[in-house]
Amino acid sequence: MKNILLKNVQHIDLKSGNIRTVDILYTQDGVIDTIAPEISPTTNCEIIEGEGNYALPGLINGHAHLFGSGKPMNLNISPKLLHLIYRLAQTRFGKNILLKQMKKHAQIELMSGVTTIRSVGEFFYQDVKLRDQINSGKIIGPSLFVSGFFLSTTDGHGAPFLALESDSPWEGRKNVRKNMKHGIDWIKICVTGGVTDAKRIGEAGALQFTEEEIIAICNEAHKNHRMVAAHVESTEGMRIALRGGVDTIEHGAVMDQEIINLFKKNPKSLRGHSSLIPTFTAAFPSMFLTKAELKLSDIVIENGKLVYQEMISGFKQAVESEIEIGMGNDASMSFVTHYDIWRELDHTVRFGHVSPLTILQHATLNNAKILGIEKHYGSLEVGKQADLILLKKNPLEDISALKSINQVIKNGQNIQLKPTKKWSMLDTLLDRI
Repeated sequence: MKNILLKNVQHIDLKSGNIRTVDILYTQDGVIDTIAPEISPTTNCEIIEGEGNYALPGLINGHAHLFGSGKPMNLNISPKLLHLIYRLAQTRFGKNILLKQMKKHAQIELMSGVTTIRSVGEFFYQDVKLRDQINSGKIIGPSLFVSGFFLSTTDGHGAPFLALESDSPWEGRKNVRKNMKHGIDWIKICVTGGVTDAKRIGEAGALQFTEEEIIAICNEAHKNHRMVAAHVESTEGMRIALRGGVDTIEHGAVMDQEIINLFKKNPKSLRGHSSLIPTFTAAFPSMFLTKAELKLSDIVIENGKLVYQEMISGFKQAVESEIEIGMGNDASMSFVTHYDIWRELDHTVRFGHVSPLTILQHATLNNAKILGIEKHYGSLEVGKQADLILLKKNPLEDISALKSINQVIKNGQNIQLKPTKKWSMLDTLLDRI
């Protein structure tokens, strides 16, 4: 393999917002060696002309799932049929199908500019298997950080199919140990109910785990140097989750001063503070589309509206309070495909009232810090991995430039961009928002 010299790109420095024309030299091992205005090629060097392209670090999707496509799901399925599907998925044949779908979705994300994914809830530890296949070089894909099954209460969010159920601090510890045994990177817990499986309006934010249970789960995870991501969709859910020591709040809600203080200084968290990762794309269709267009139940739609309003308010508070914020889009949920990560960034700019530079920082620098991988990912710097994307248009002027990726480079390897199947009806609806 040869070193690669990428010539004449417009490097967007996301720390400063400055843009300058540079050459980028990265080694055959995919590590950035030099960034300078002009680099003379060596004999063992492949040259790629990048003139006319803007270069920025690959995006990090901090909250995604890989089991689904994002095509709107019909959840009005009889319990008997659900159990039958679940039993089939547990078979060797079913797991192979699931792994194949997850691999496909991960590669679609990669071709859309996502070079790293934190997967926060999958079936039967196929996320662990996929991560290991990518890390071993058997297949090409984004870097994966995985959490296996959710941890939920009995009949809680995601249970019984997508979650390990527990109803006491010691049962919570046991389920952390089960996930650890299978090689997960993160623990994901569901502190409150969720939108997709709610049985009543308001259940999405209703408390499920107790503070005592959360403390036990976090203690068990932290002693094994694993951080805890918490699905939370209410103010009180955030309060007990942060008091319990969770490291990230997924989705979010309206905050008060105690919650803001706990985000910024959290003695029970692994790093001494906690972070927020909102996911607007999964919620905003309920807010802006009609029932006929959504084809979802009244309960799901109303819960989606409540969660969206709380989440957007909490996000604005987090920005104002300088809380560490990441970015994720909850890919696999209804209306959240793997090819349109740009929608999450675009929506945050327009409705969260932040600049394109700010949301790009959330999706790269901040997400890398939250995942604990900032030494290798999150920015284009000497010594870091050559994970970058090339665009024809400047995303600092228009974040929707991310719709058209010209080139993706992962660990120094050019990714062959292939046509992705898209759902025109879905995209037409979302384009109206």
